[in-house]
This record gives sequence, C-alpha cells and structure tokens, in this order.
Amino acid sequence: MAGSDEVNRNECKGAVPIHTWVLISNFKLAYNMLRRADGTFDRDLAEFLDRRVPPDARAPEGVSSFDHVIDTSTGLEVRIYRAAATNNAGAGAVTLPILDFLAGTPSPDPFPVILFFHGGSFAHSSSGTAIYDNLCRRFVKLSKGVVVSVNYRRAPEHRYPCAYEDGWTALKWAMSQPFLRSGEDARPRVFLSGDSSGGNIAHHVAVRAADAGISICGNILLNAMFGGTERTESERRLDGKYFVTLQDRDWYWKAYLPEDADRDHPACNPFGPNGRRLRGLPFTKSLIIVSGLDLTCDRQLAYAEGLQEDGHHVKLVYREKATIGFYLLSNTDHYHEVMEEIADFLRANL
Repeated sequence: MAGSDEVNRNECKGAVPIHTWVLISNFKLAYNMLRRADGTFDRDLAEFLDRRVPPDARAPEGVSSFDHVIDTSTGLEVRIYRAAATNNAGAGAVTLPILDFLAGTPSPDPFPVILFFHGGSFAHSSSGTAIYDNLCRRFVKLSKGVVVSVNYRRAPEHRYPCAYEDGWTALKWAMSQPFLRSGEDARPRVFLSGDSSGGNIAHHVAVRAADAGISICGNILLNAMFGGTERTESERRLDGKYFVTLQDRDWYWKAYLPEDADRDHPACNPFGPNGRRLRGLPFTKSLIIVSGLDLTCDRQLAYAEGLQEDGHHVKLVYREKATIGFYLLSNTDHYHEVMEEIADFLRANL
C-alpha cells in the first residue's frame, strides 16, 4: 500500500457515516482524474466538476452572502457572509442592501470577522464550493459575526507564494474596512481560519501579520496541511487507509512549492530544518483541530507543540477517531463538539 495511490475503501467505510464516505470518496475520485503525472492539472475539468453554489442575498436560514472583488490587479474575490436581522414585527429576516453594508460605519456591538481559507490542497475548490459555502454559513450562525471567504489563486498555475499573497491582501483589506470594525474601540476583531491547505495559509498569513504588528484575535486551524521530507509514524501507518495517500500529498506539494524546493521548504514544514521559530514574536492564539485518522496528524501535533515551545497559547482539540473532512457534515459527535469548541474560542478571544 505505502507509496501507491490505492485507498482501502473498507477501512474508510468503517470509520465514517455513509454520507461522509460518499462525499469524500467522490472528491477522491474527481481529484485522481484531475492530477496528471507530469505535474499539470486539468483545470477545465476541475471547474466543471466543482459543485458550486452562487451567493444568496435573500438570507436563507438567516445568513446572506455576496461576492466582492477586493483586488482588480489579480481578480481576487471574497465571498462575504453575514447574519440577517429579524425585524421588529417578527416578519422574517431582513438584510441591509449590499452597497449600504459595504459603506457602513463601525458597530458599537463587538462581533468577530472570520477570514476563511478553503481547503483543497492548494489546487482544488473555491469560495463558492458548496461544502465550504455551507461551512461558512455555519460559522456565521455560531459566531454571530461576519465571514470573509477568500477565493485565492490555486496551484499549479499559481505556485508559492501566490496563495499567501492573496491571504495577506485579504487581511489588509479586512483590517481597513470600517464596516468590519466593532466595539467601543471600533477595531477589527479578525480571526484567521482554514482547513487543509487553508489552515496552512492561515498560519503563514498570521506570521506575516505578527511581523507587521497587526493584531489578530486568533487562528482556527482544521486539519492544517503541513509536511516534510522525512516520513512521520502516522504517515507510514495511515498511508492509503482513510481517503488519502502519501502519493497524493507529495503531488500537491510538488505542484505548489517552488520548482527547485523539497518538502522541507518553510511553506510546507514551518518549524523544520529550513523553517523559522516564533519565540518572541507576538503571534496570535491558536485553536488547532486534529483528526487522529488523518495521515498528517503527527505533523499537526508537532506544529501545535512547536507553537507551545515558543511560548504561544494553543488550544489543541484531538479527535482520535475522526477522519479528514469530518467538519463538513453535521452527522457525527466530532462535528458538533468541534463547532462548540470554535464558538467558545471566538467568544473567549473577541
């Protein structure tokens, strides 16, 4: 099994509800069709297969969304989610018109702004992908705040550091918007969040923010994607067992990193031999969600330990029997308990 592209479907089925198995297995099938052995990627087919949903200003289930271009030079777009208010007559949800919302002034009541980076191993998905649209709506409901989902450029067409640059652009934009400021001090209460490659992006944007003296309220990482040249115990043990193979991961790193780089590049292995320690840096607090059946779980645990060794606050939530993507469907205790952890983290650090 090790080193192949084969996945043990029986072990996957036994670990997750059938709906999750179908969802992630379909993604796996599509992903295998899109990657080419020569390192190229079938982007046209990827766009066709990506199940996307449009933004919806009508506020279904109390959350409205709209797309907004924040950098015309690169075409960088974000999808903004906000909770709808209920009018005094109790006649349903009402939402401020988009242009009025964007031109709004700071709110006296503090609320979180979650800058979210979708997963997809730097190559797949978008801010409009249905599973991420649903997750962002969930974040609005549990936070009572605003979610800004970043449609960053993807590999291999746009290699390192394009995704990080787009994340930095999105952060600077969010910090500068009056309508995203709140509280008596009228400041932006920004959290960074992401899953898989999005979690990796959140880390690197947070480091740059700390270097620049920009205050972030917290990082929320879901199965963040890290790597390295030397295989870990979990990578050897879980290779091909729960939806993901090392061959998959190696392909994506080769597609994203500079062409002459290996997996000890700091983008992939931030605390590795070529990385940078963060002791003495005003790095933000972190909530780190780790699935015990994710083959890179040892990487994520080592990342959390590295932050703690450097004197930074870390809340680690380790779900021993969870697989990748458990937070995308509300059909397990893992999902509901982790959503409570996220809500508590947001409240505590607002």
